[in-house]
Amino acid sequence: MTSTTPSSTTRQEPEVISLITAGRLLGMGRTKAYRLAKLGQFPCRVLRIGGRYAVPVRGLRALLDHTSPCSGTDRPVREKE
Repeated sequence: MTSTTPSSTTRQEPEVISLITAGRLLGMGRTKAYRLAKLGQFPCRVLRIGGRYAVPVRGLRALLDHTSPCSGTDRPVREKE
């Protein structure tokens, strides 16, 4: 019989991270991150849970993958000579 629960050695990624952590990953400081979140202008989805802000990891990862210079779609195209 196989178990459907993850093993204890499997590390699970959190569903959400703090606004400050997300801001740092995007290269901004604490004040700017909170200001953008309050204005509804943070570059990805922000959840307001009680008195705290939380950023879904999935949306942040999609944003970072999209803007990363290492992603396959952002490579410059060379013209044939």
